[in-house]
Amino acid sequence: MKLKNTLGAVIGSLVAATSLNALAQGQGAVEIEGFVKKQYFDEARDFKNDGNLFGGSIGYFLTDDVELRLGYDEVHNARAEDGRNIKGSNTALDALYHFNSSGDSLRPYISAGFSDQSIGQNGRSGRNGSTFANLGGGAKYYFTENFYARAGVEAQYNIDQGDTEWAPSVGIGLNFGGGSKPAPVAEPVAEVVQEEVAPTPEPAENVRVELDVKFDFDKSVVKEESYGDIKNLADFMNQYPQTNTTVEGHTDSVGTDAYNQKLSERRANAVREVLVNQYGVGSERVGSVGYGESQPVADNATEAGRAVNRRVEAEVEAQAQ
Repeated sequence: MKLKNTLGAVIGSLVAATSLNALAQGQGAVEIEGFVKKQYFDEARDFKNDGNLFGGSIGYFLTDDVELRLGYDEVHNARAEDGRNIKGSNTALDALYHFNSSGDSLRPYISAGFSDQSIGQNGRSGRNGSTFANLGGGAKYYFTENFYARAGVEAQYNIDQGDTEWAPSVGIGLNFGGGSKPAPVAEPVAEVVQEEVAPTPEPAENVRVELDVKFDFDKSVVKEESYGDIKNLADFMNQYPQTNTTVEGHTDSVGTDAYNQKLSERRANAVREVLVNQYGVGSERVGSVGYGESQPVADNATEAGRAVNRRVEAEVEAQAQ
């Protein structure tokens, strides 16, 4: 079955899968884009000039970095040697891997996939159908969390004819869904530990709040049930404005050291953003650091142990009069 025949079904499935999310980048996000390409045809085509392609795409983020994208465009302004117009369309399915972190303004990417092309000359019967293997790269710049511009280029290898064509492109798009921030839960999770100190002329005691936020496997999105825990920490810091803290991210041992290091940093940053942006703790008072898989607190050989190690920790201590 040609890729074009699946366009409607895939678009419907992606929209339905994200209908409950709103306004955030990351895993589960959907991107809708309009674009224009310049198609540089191979000489074997015997075309008089190259073509302009106009189209659109819809993409779904399987993880914070990996996007599956379905695109469709139509060929304009191409002419054969006899002067007749060349008309046709392309349908493509590509996977994109994005660099930097979800939420960064600039996200370079590389892409790979396949496309199906059907073109022909106006006034003549019969059409030329070709299947291409695509390999490309480029970058997206997010002006806001939900609006971006993209520039890139693709090399397209014609599997049927054995030649290669090039297609630079620019586009603008919208990003929505994925990583949505639910309303905070009132149920407290944080444990407040009060330690008595030796009697002094002034009655005082040390008060400490500890934070332990758990994450799903290979995820950096804060779960709904952790918001009450984070709010307790924020309330404590707002009550004692002289306090500071560093949010520490950790992972289990599944995956490479480099990947787990980045994942732990994203987890720490996600909790820090909730403290600063949602609960009003000053950004200068909250630092973040990732330790990857280097500091386990449970056995990574078991699923239960790995679940405990997928965490973000923090603590704040103050002296209460």
